[in-house]
Amino acid sequence: MNQMNGNTTFRHQNVALLGIAEVEAPVVVTSDELDAELGDVLTKLGLPTGLFQRVAGVESRRQWDTPDGFIKGSAEAGRLALEQAGVEREQIGLMINGSVSRASLEPSVAVSVHNELGLGTHTMNFDITNACLGFMNGMTMAATLIDAGQIDYAMVVAAEETTWLRENTVRHLHREGITRAEYLEEFASLTLGSGAVGAVLGRADAHPEGHRIKGGVTRAATWNHELCVGGWDGMYTDSKALMDNGVGLVMDAWTDAAQDGWDWTDMTSYVTHQVSSSHTNALVKALDLPVDRVPLSFPTLGNVGPAALPITLARQAETLQKGDSVLTIGVGSGLNAALTEIEW
Repeated sequence: MNQMNGNTTFRHQNVALLGIAEVEAPVVVTSDELDAELGDVLTKLGLPTGLFQRVAGVESRRQWDTPDGFIKGSAEAGRLALEQAGVEREQIGLMINGSVSRASLEPSVAVSVHNELGLGTHTMNFDITNACLGFMNGMTMAATLIDAGQIDYAMVVAAEETTWLRENTVRHLHREGITRAEYLEEFASLTLGSGAVGAVLGRADAHPEGHRIKGGVTRAATWNHELCVGGWDGMYTDSKALMDNGVGLVMDAWTDAAQDGWDWTDMTSYVTHQVSSSHTNALVKALDLPVDRVPLSFPTLGNVGPAALPITLARQAETLQKGDSVLTIGVGSGLNAALTEIEW
């Protein structure tokens, strides 16, 4: 760990990704439908329709059809990941939930998912909440415990439910006296989507067919903690500052990682956090990434928070071959970043 720049490099010795699976939320909400809901507001502010598509590249997003859909979605994604991995639920020693969404302040979301999955009393479970970085932080924590020999198998899940936020935001945007600046401050809330993902990790020496999690780098820039603030009633974002500082944070982490021996200049795939077209384009330009190696899910799913990156990886997994190299590039508002290399 370099105490001067706050950069942390980590290397895993014996950890593999054994399964990763997505569950789609069933209800599609198109950007055209949202424009129709906001038509009178856009007219009053002199704003055009189609901003979600042109500015963010988001054509649609999804939502669950029941209030507990995200819990059941997490559990189903976990079951699918177990099937992929060929691991029995009784073998799971740790289950981490990385969601932002929650039905209540207490108890944790993890206990509901644990119960839904029927995991054993021996299975440690808890939430890691760190904005859009929660799932990736959960994978790092699980991998560390596997390396330490405390557990043999771990599951990480995340599911987001954004219906309440979308409905509250639309209602709030209809308030009297709203300005263009205030509308744009809440614009990012309406690009969010719902979905679920689950992953199973285990010891690489016991699973040569697995995908080796080699390690990576994390970096913090928490002086940016006021750029995106969300609560029960809404989310307020300085989108440009969040993008600029987030990209800068990733660049710093990338540079420091290279000094510690990581070479990520020619990976098979770069799986990034899914925010918008402008964010992705800025990251691709800053890191000089080949566009055709950066898979996208935000055009049809929106930004699914901490589930966005692993959902994109789950979709990319269908085309990856043994020996391919993957770099996951996660960013969470606050700001924090985590870059992790996986050998397929």
